[in-house]
Amino acid sequence: MSMALAQKLAAQSIAAVAEGQNLQDVLAQIRARHPELSAQEGGALQDIAYGCQRYLGSLKHMLGQLLKKPIDNPQLESLLLAAIYQLHYTRNAPHAVVNEAVEQIAKIGRGQYRSFANAVLRRFLRERDKLAASCKKDDVAKHNLPRWWIAYLQNHYPKYWHNIAAAFQIHPPLTLRVNRRRATAAEYVETLAAEGIAAKALDDYAVTLEEAVPVARLPGFSDGLVSVQDFGAQQAAYLLTPKDGERILDACAAPGGKTGHLLELADCDITALDIDETRLERVRSNLERLGFQTASLHCADARDLAKWYDGRPFDAILADVPCTASGVARRNPDIKWLRRPTDAVKTARQQESLLDALWQTLTKNGRMLLATCSVFVEENEQQLQKFLNRHADAELVGQHILLPNKYQDGFYYALIQKL
Repeated sequence: MSMALAQKLAAQSIAAVAEGQNLQDVLAQIRARHPELSAQEGGALQDIAYGCQRYLGSLKHMLGQLLKKPIDNPQLESLLLAAIYQLHYTRNAPHAVVNEAVEQIAKIGRGQYRSFANAVLRRFLRERDKLAASCKKDDVAKHNLPRWWIAYLQNHYPKYWHNIAAAFQIHPPLTLRVNRRRATAAEYVETLAAEGIAAKALDDYAVTLEEAVPVARLPGFSDGLVSVQDFGAQQAAYLLTPKDGERILDACAAPGGKTGHLLELADCDITALDIDETRLERVRSNLERLGFQTASLHCADARDLAKWYDGRPFDAILADVPCTASGVARRNPDIKWLRRPTDAVKTARQQESLLDALWQTLTKNGRMLLATCSVFVEENEQQLQKFLNRHADAELVGQHILLPNKYQDGFYYALIQKL
């Protein structure tokens, strides 16, 4: 395996995210440009790229301690950060990491950074323990979150902010939803054990693996026996409580995890809506894998009723509205560094027109579940209150704040009934 290539490409991803690009998109572009990447190289690239975003606060802090002045060359800085991540957070041989990084850095300009990079990385190895200890004295380095985000959590979650910050730093588990029409969690845990895969049941139909494995290794995955879905995300369908024969709208449905779950729970007539045709294809493919051909799929902006709504009201609506995705920051660690303090207010404004449009399609006594994967109150409790103030025929049935922990990402749910 070429460690040099994985290092170099991961450094490109660090620089791209620093410029405001989404990590998932950047990695997709890198893989498209490098079809020669082996599975091992692709895995190393993914690990370094995601790891550097997960621990960017501590990596930048430790690098800063080794410098007399900030680095003004993004390529140089990114390669050093990638190397320090490997040296501190992986089991790669230190000498190999240093040698490969120095060789890559020697290609920048006319090689003027070679000795500088060699000195920085070797000094890091000598002073690693002291540097790691210094991270505990700096909030950004300790929590691997921007200062404004830490202050926000302290303000809005004074009792739990430490737990949320800690949860954002751990690797997300691989959690599965067992198709209740086919098996239970207990039965599937036994099936996994027979394949040498350790797992435990979280409830009657949710299973979490001790260590993630490729989905191809999951027994029955291709036949729809199980789906990959976060434990917190699995609660949406239960809260909406679909019933046989109901007309249900899944707005912003992609990638289709919640759509499939609703159909597992009841024989209902589902309309799945998404604004993005490519993402809607993922809904279609997920439903086909589960064996459901009954859902009606539409590519449209949910706010533009004339484009998709046939005038027949829905009994229930799952309004999984676009948000900052701040609750899934451990799964997408670049979110921590890409978001800005004003973003939640902006997305909340966009959500308002979407929720108002969807409300028009709900039957009397029908129910709508407002759902976000955010921990920002502007998109959650404050959004709910504004909605209730605007709609006299809306009544809150209940709200659920799921904070990130070792079993789940962060979600917010509010069930609203139309009077």
